[in-house]
Amino acid sequence: MSKKIIETKDAPSAIGPYSQAVTGAGLIFVSGQIPLDPETGEISGANIKEQTDRVMKNLDAVLTAGGSNLGKVVKTTIYLSDMDDFPVVNDIYGGYFNSNPPARATVEVSRLPKGVLVEIDAVALAA
Repeated sequence: MSKKIIETKDAPSAIGPYSQAVTGAGLIFVSGQIPLDPETGEISGANIKEQTDRVMKNLDAVLTAGGSNLGKVVKTTIYLSDMDDFPVVNDIYGGYFNSNPPARATVEVSRLPKGVLVEIDAVALAA
């Protein structure tokens, strides 16, 4: 089996040596998305609510470019700079996965790229 790289201008470009997403073995592996505005490349949102919403929109854009969608996500990992933000993130995240949510892990980390408050990666079914 071969892998295919997924790229879209509707989500932020990679800021390092990685792809926005890669497909293989019937799955799409979406790299961690942070709250960057895809048009400007700047951080979008000053608070956890706005940043989480932007991250979810970025995940959706990458999945759509790969022929998938949020409804096909099977696993996510949420990285928070402050676990006290968990209730707000959980509420917004739940709005995007309101039925049959994926498996998930949530961890607090000491820092995230560009000093953002949240990062989320995902694995989804490709078809």
